[in-house]
Amino acid sequence: MNGVKAAAMRKNSEKGGFYCKGWIQNVWKFCKEDINRVIFSLKVGFAVLLVSLLILIRSPYEVFGTNIIWSILTVAIMFEYTVGSTFNRGFNRALGSILAGILAVIIGQVALCNGRVAEPIIIGISIFLIGALTSFMKQWPSLVPYEYGFRVILFTFCLIIVSGYRMGNPVRTAMDRLYSIAIGGFVAVLVNVLIFPIWAGEQLHKELVNSFDSVADSLEECVKKYLEDDGSDNLEFSKTVMDQFPDEPAYRRCKATLNSSAKLESLANSAKWEPPHGRFCHFFYPWSGYVKVGAVLRYCAYEVMALHGVLHSEIQVFLSYFFSLQIST
Repeated sequence: MNGVKAAAMRKNSEKGGFYCKGWIQNVWKFCKEDINRVIFSLKVGFAVLLVSLLILIRSPYEVFGTNIIWSILTVAIMFEYTVGSTFNRGFNRALGSILAGILAVIIGQVALCNGRVAEPIIIGISIFLIGALTSFMKQWPSLVPYEYGFRVILFTFCLIIVSGYRMGNPVRTAMDRLYSIAIGGFVAVLVNVLIFPIWAGEQLHKELVNSFDSVADSLEECVKKYLEDDGSDNLEFSKTVMDQFPDEPAYRRCKATLNSSAKLESLANSAKWEPPHGRFCHFFYPWSGYVKVGAVLRYCAYEVMALHGVLHSEIQVFLSYFFSLQIST
């Protein structure tokens, strides 16, 4: 009986060790695919540590007080993968915090001047109106890029005006929150720009180059397979499509190009916020051109996928017509 238990425990131990080893290998592979993932994680940890020192060390804590916790929250929310995304978030947070602070101070003073009875009523109505207005405006098509800024206005306004009502000094409360947010934003931008910066412009350029390579390799693979065709029977087209041509990795990379639209647009929007850097040392760099080139490239990818489909179908007689059509156009 003891032997059976020992064997079972040994088997479970070996199984657990196998899963642990596989998990470590997956993590290692994930990190090797893009070392910037590790760099980004370490940078976030370092930025949060810098802001936390203002609380952990007694002297700064006596100056800033508990409001410095807002700095930690700002770093955690603002710090993005690329420099451009961080600048974009920082702009939205800064503008949203300033507008929310101004509105909270004005409404707080108006409520304070109307007496203790009317004060909570005015504050409650203002919270409802600000919540409804910001939620409506962030759905407006032209204001969608600033959706985060409207969310900042909403929760910053609510926190400032409610805490100011209880503390009796909305102006002081707003100033304490704003300088804490400013410290967190400054630390986030400084760390992201000065320590191994990850530029959205560089990422956009590499993404488009990889898409070009994928489409070119897939087209070359298609032509090579056609020239080497020995006339043997091919799989049915429907089955081949379902299998997504598992024997042709270039085709799968080409198919991934079709799903790159959202990523290219996101990187282009982030790159617009970045200062001149590296090979992109010009102001107002035409980042939108990358998105247009990506759209044309996706059209080419559709054509290449059509060639692959005809190549793997049983009706090979139409393949020559496809190639002649592509050459003529």
